[in-house]
Amino acid sequence: MKNGRLIARVVFLLYLAAVLYLCFGNFSDMSSVAKHFLGIESDKVVHFLMFLPFPVLFYMAFGWRTCNPWHSILLAVAILALGSIIAAGTELVQDLIPYRASDIVDFLADFLALCISAVVTLIIDLNRTAHHA
Repeated sequence: MKNGRLIARVVFLLYLAAVLYLCFGNFSDMSSVAKHFLGIESDKVVHFLMFLPFPVLFYMAFGWRTCNPWHSILLAVAILALGSIIAAGTELVQDLIPYRASDIVDFLADFLALCISAVVTLIIDLNRTAHHA
C-alpha cells in the first residue's frame, strides 16, 4: 500500500470519528451559536458541511481504478449509497439518544451534500480514467 493511500485512509477514519462525535455529542449548552446562517438553520448548514467531504475522502482512501465511464458512474452511485446509509443511520440512532432528536430535513441536508460531492467524485474518476486510457 502506498503511503498516500495509507494517509488517506487515516484521514477518512478521523473524519468518520468527527462525524460520529458531531452526530451523537451533547451540544445543548450552545446557546451563543447563531440559529441561522444566510437564512438557513445553522444545524442544516452543519449537516451539509459534515457530509460534503464523504464521497471524495472515501474515493481517495478506497477508490478503485475504473476502466470506463459506466464503472465510474457505478462507483459514484455506490459511494453515494454508502454515505446515505451512514447519514440515515445517524438520524435513526439520534432518535434513541435522550438529548438528540432525528430530523428528516437533517438527512436531506446530508443527502444534498453527498449528491454534490458524489458528482465531484465522478468527475475526478472520469478525468483519471480518461488520462490513463
